[in-house]
Amino acid sequence: MITGALINAAAILLGGGIGLLLKGRISDKFSQSLMRVLGLCVCIIGISSAIGGDIMLLVVSLAAGTFCGELLRIENGINRLGLWVQAKLKQDGEGSTFAQGFVTASLLFCVGAMAIVGSIDSGLRDDQSIIITKSIIDAVAAMMFASSLGFGVLFSAFAVLLYQGSIELFAGFFQDVFTDTLITQLSATGGIMILGLGANMAFDMQTKIKSANLLPGLVFAVIYYYIFLA
Repeated sequence: MITGALINAAAILLGGGIGLLLKGRISDKFSQSLMRVLGLCVCIIGISSAIGGDIMLLVVSLAAGTFCGELLRIENGINRLGLWVQAKLKQDGEGSTFAQGFVTASLLFCVGAMAIVGSIDSGLRDDQSIIITKSIIDAVAAMMFASSLGFGVLFSAFAVLLYQGSIELFAGFFQDVFTDTLITQLSATGGIMILGLGANMAFDMQTKIKSANLLPGLVFAVIYYYIFLA
């Protein structure tokens, strides 16, 4: 069973649905201001996660991950997926925000210690306490993001279901791999990615940070950890 992942996905859909109801009732000026404030909050979340990381692990894993991510053009692929879904659903008028909402929310909800630890606890001990806490936080975040970025935020629920559901389903195999120290390092690496998301939201930068292209850095963080830190 993937009870925890289902709870989390349902919470995102609920929060995102409420956000969509608020979308038409919020002025563009207020929506832009809200997005900048949310961006700053996301930056704080990213910084707080990154603080506990080993500096050399962060530098090496993110540099190698970015190189691979740029070669694979991960962010472009995810954006194309979001735009394809948008076209299928005929969500006109959300051309730029649908894919942005999908990518931003998916990364924010999936990258972090609570997603890993909570899924392992749910899979091994049928303990959803961490997942329920995460679900409440994600529901509020989804509501705020959906009110600004629209329908794409709701589709992050499927990314959460796939990612956390996989960890929960195979928790017995991950238990020995994901030690507390490794989870701290993965959370720190993910925190840098979240910081990039927040910077994109909060500041008008000519060149946006392609946070999704940093995702291979999580794999390199595991490799670096077991070679140099374990």
